[in-house]
Amino acid sequence: MNYKEEIEKLKKEKKAVILAHYYVSGDIQDIADVIGDSLALAQASKKLDAEIILFCGVHFMAETAKILNPKAKVIIPDFNAGCSLADSAPIDKFIQFKKQHPEAIVVSYINCSAEVKAESDYICTSSNAVEVVNAISMDKEIIFAPDKHLGRYVEKMTNRKMHIWDGSCIVHNNISQEKLNQLMNQHKDALLISHPECPEEIIEKSDFVGSTKALLDFVKKSTQQKFIVATEAGILYKMKKEAPGKIIIAAPSHENNTCACSECPYMKMNTLEKVYKALLSESPTIHINQQVEAAALRALNNMLSIN
Repeated sequence: MNYKEEIEKLKKEKKAVILAHYYVSGDIQDIADVIGDSLALAQASKKLDAEIILFCGVHFMAETAKILNPKAKVIIPDFNAGCSLADSAPIDKFIQFKKQHPEAIVVSYINCSAEVKAESDYICTSSNAVEVVNAISMDKEIIFAPDKHLGRYVEKMTNRKMHIWDGSCIVHNNISQEKLNQLMNQHKDALLISHPECPEEIIEKSDFVGSTKALLDFVKKSTQQKFIVATEAGILYKMKKEAPGKIIIAAPSHENNTCACSECPYMKMNTLEKVYKALLSESPTIHINQQVEAAALRALNNMLSIN
C-alpha cells in the first residue's frame, strides 16, 4: 500500500488537517499540512477550521489542540505516544507543590498534561518562556514547571528567582557530555547550538540557545557552514532541507542506538501506517474533562494573549 497516497485521499474525504512536530520522522513531515514547534502548532490549532485534526506528535500536544479547538475531532496516531517530561509532573504531586507556595503565579511549560495546565495561570513554550515570565509583575512569586533545565535558563535570562519543579526530558538528559566534547574537538569549526531543555553544562558551552524553531532559523541564516545540534534529532531533517549544503551533526547520545543521536522514543511511535489507520478509523480520539478543558484553555489563552 502507498500510505502517502491513501492518506492524501482520506484527508480530502474527511476534511482532515495533519499537524506534525519537527521531531517526527521525515516521511510524516512530508505529508503534514502544518509543521512546527509547540508554539506554532498551538497557534495553528486555534485557527484551524477542520472537522478532524490528526496530530503527529505526542499526547500532550494533541490534548493542547483539543483544548484550543474543542469543536474539532482530534486524533493521534498512537495513544501511547507520551512524554517523559509531562510524566514527571503527576497532578496529585503538582497540586501539593502548589500548596507550598499559595501566593505564586504558576507558569507551566506546554510539555505537561491537561490537568497540570488546568492548575496553571500561564502556559509557555521554549519559544516564549522568557517573554511570559517577563510579563508577570516583579513582585509576584512564580512556580515554574515541569522542566528544571528550562526553568533555570529562564531564571538566568529574566533575573528572576522561581520555585522550579524537578522535572526533565529524557531526550535532552540523554545527550552525552563526554561524547559531545569529543565531537566538538573533532569539529572545531562547528557551532554548538542547543535547546534550553538541555542540562546547564551544555547550555553554558553553546554558541546559541533557542527553541526548536529558533535553532532552525539560526542554521538557515548563519554564515557558518557546520553545526552540532543538541536537541531531538528529528529537527535535522528540516534543517537539511532548508539549509542545503550546510553540515549538520546531531549531538551524541549515551545510548548505542542506530543513529548514535538523541531521539525521542515517543515521537518515533508515529509512523505512516499508524497515520493512515488513525485517519481511516478516526481514532484514537482525544477526550478531556470539560472542567479541566476550560481551566487549561484559560492558561493557554493567557499565553497566546502575550504573543
